[in-house]
Amino acid sequence: MKVRLSRVTGLISFFFLSAAIRSWAADIPFPAIRVGVDQAKTPQDVAMSLQILLVLTVLSLAPAILIMMTSFTRIVIILSFLRQGLGTQQTPPNQVLVGLALFLTFFTMQPTFERIDKEALIPYLSGKLGTSEAFQKAQDPLREFMFKQVREKDLALFVALSKSSRPRTPADISTWVLIPAFVIGELKKSFEMGFIIFIPFLIVDMVTASVLMSMGMLMLPPVLISLPFKILLFIMVDGWNLVVRSIALSF
Repeated sequence: MKVRLSRVTGLISFFFLSAAIRSWAADIPFPAIRVGVDQAKTPQDVAMSLQILLVLTVLSLAPAILIMMTSFTRIVIILSFLRQGLGTQQTPPNQVLVGLALFLTFFTMQPTFERIDKEALIPYLSGKLGTSEAFQKAQDPLREFMFKQVREKDLALFVALSKSSRPRTPADISTWVLIPAFVIGELKKSFEMGFIIFIPFLIVDMVTASVLMSMGMLMLPPVLISLPFKILLFIMVDGWNLVVRSIALSF
């Protein structure tokens, strides 16, 4: 009897709640969203359509721009080396590492993003700059950041591969030559820092394996014993603070 009464009470409450929501929604005007395609009648319509296509293209390339033209590549590789050195498999999980790498990227790239917003985005939205001028203005801070990190050896490699004339100033180097040179330089630096991070954990693994072999415990996996010691060592030296500090100072 109690079960039936609770069901009846629930149904009555549901009907009253549905009626209240319908009456509340009827009094609130909801906007109607319409998306349509019409024939361009004026040159301004054509220009606006091309601008929309350009914006959609830039948005589709945004992940590649974020990964290849910022500090994200170096940060996420170093964090991956750190997790592999600890030997914790999926701890921290990939979502945490990528999220931390993204926020560290925003932190290290903040001056560059502020310049892009001030010199390119705001003037473009206010109508003071055209599309091509705003695009060029947005490139300049990113190019300046990449020139600070790129190596001359990598630049010379891609200049030679592109069969371009010998540049005299940084302005003579095209962005399409600068980006791959910057990326391979970031890969080299991230592997160097990852190797340095890996050494202490490797020493712990070697010492643990030597102790187990001297005790005759050959069937016991050394990784199983060394893992708690590596985590303890990382906690005692405040490893996250040191790693993040080293990453931020490397830029």
